[in-house]
Amino acid sequence: MAKEGKRRVRERWTTRLGVILAVAGSAVGLGNFLRFPVQAAENGGGAFMIPYFFAFFLLGIPLCWVEWSMGRYGGQLGRGSAPAIFSAFWKSPVAKYVGTLGVIGPLIIFFYYIYIESWTLGYAVYGIFGKYMGFSTQGELEAFLSQYQGLGEAGTLLPAYIFFLVTFAANFIIIYLGVSRGIERVSKVAMPILAILGLILAVRVLTLATPDMAHPDWNVNNGLGFMWNPNLRMLGNADVWLAAAGQIFFTMSVGMGIILTYSSYLRRKDDVVLSSLSASSANGFMEVIIGGSVVITAACVFFGASETVKIAESGAVNLGFVTMPLIFTKMLGGQFFALIWFALLFIAGITSSISMLQPAIAFMEDELRFSRHKSVGLLALICFVMCQFPILGLKRGLLDDLDFWGGTFLIVLFGLVQVVIFGWVFGMGRGWKELHTGADIRIPRIYRFIIKFVTPTYIAILLVVWFIQESFSVITMDNYPPQDRPYILVLRLILLALFGGFCYLIHYAWKKYPVREETT
Repeated sequence: MAKEGKRRVRERWTTRLGVILAVAGSAVGLGNFLRFPVQAAENGGGAFMIPYFFAFFLLGIPLCWVEWSMGRYGGQLGRGSAPAIFSAFWKSPVAKYVGTLGVIGPLIIFFYYIYIESWTLGYAVYGIFGKYMGFSTQGELEAFLSQYQGLGEAGTLLPAYIFFLVTFAANFIIIYLGVSRGIERVSKVAMPILAILGLILAVRVLTLATPDMAHPDWNVNNGLGFMWNPNLRMLGNADVWLAAAGQIFFTMSVGMGIILTYSSYLRRKDDVVLSSLSASSANGFMEVIIGGSVVITAACVFFGASETVKIAESGAVNLGFVTMPLIFTKMLGGQFFALIWFALLFIAGITSSISMLQPAIAFMEDELRFSRHKSVGLLALICFVMCQFPILGLKRGLLDDLDFWGGTFLIVLFGLVQVVIFGWVFGMGRGWKELHTGADIRIPRIYRFIIKFVTPTYIAILLVVWFIQESFSVITMDNYPPQDRPYILVLRLILLALFGGFCYLIHYAWKKYPVREETT
């Protein structure tokens, strides 16, 4: 047996509040303020909230508990990435390779997410100088966005690329500083600021007067009614339930491998039950109360409920970077609130994007025995190269394809795998005991049944329905124009090569540094 290399002393979270805010920061991202309003508006407003809360309690919360528990367990063995943690729970040679999804999945999201995140920084700076405040129509702001992205006839990519470089550098500086000095410190500052900015926007929107007396029904009360009054007929539509479950996966950071890694820096007796609930509640508050109340209500006040649905159908990017700036041009003090809106989005984005890097960093440090400097440098190189695909191939649909694989399919698949490993391979008896180690509260016993049977069944149904409805068109690329398909194919082949590369690194790491078999 090969001699095990020297393992560095792993970092720990310095405070309980720090880890809660860090996990909440990972979950509270652009999806809370852009994706959620779109999903709610497209799927019946208040009707969407019923399957949303079903998914929250039957998918989100159970998966959070599972991930926090598995991560803490693995951390006691010096393991902080999904391949090693899966090996600790599932004594099979394939476990570590399945765990690769928990390393590469968040990276795929990072490749495109950081570019959109950089737009929020650019628009925040532009907001200071009132660059888009003179526009008065949807078309003008759409043209402004296209030019910013380098897609318009007079557009240039240079300003957007400069903001991308600044955002990219900020992410890697934070991640280089480490778990406690970097992620935790940033989260402790960023999350309170995020909440304050969100509340300022919410108060401003909720105190709006009726702007157009020709449409007296365009008001705050009807906007809130659209958000919270359910059209029960919509509940018979399976797409509404699928959309709600997908939103829970994306917004709570479950199924990504991020929480697994974050919780591996906990101590053995640190609570995971109440801490997980606290982080999940913070995320839910920011998404439903702030995100839903601000965006949907503001759109209803200025455009009416029917037009809000049409706006939502144009996508989250259009809602955040076209519709919201247009709303601010119509609002007293709009330039100030536009700055707050995009500053809020940038802060939410960066607390999420740094979390997407940590699983790969943990893998390099814990399994390959790389230094922090070497790990961050290598990962920065990989990410910088891969980020060029969504930047330069935006009009070819490369960003959308990355979003599907990283932000939709892989997180659902990974969520199913880990809940099956926890509840069936490791066993609910041992898993239930592990969950309650150091717990401040007891989980209702019904969740033993939910974690073992309901949650995996729920996720399996999502995957089966997707396979029946969407898999053929996705695999054959029928959902892309013919001229874009070669670019999509090249991107997918590169992603497969990247996956294979990580599998090789796992093989190398296990051969050079055999994983210890002791359990806690």
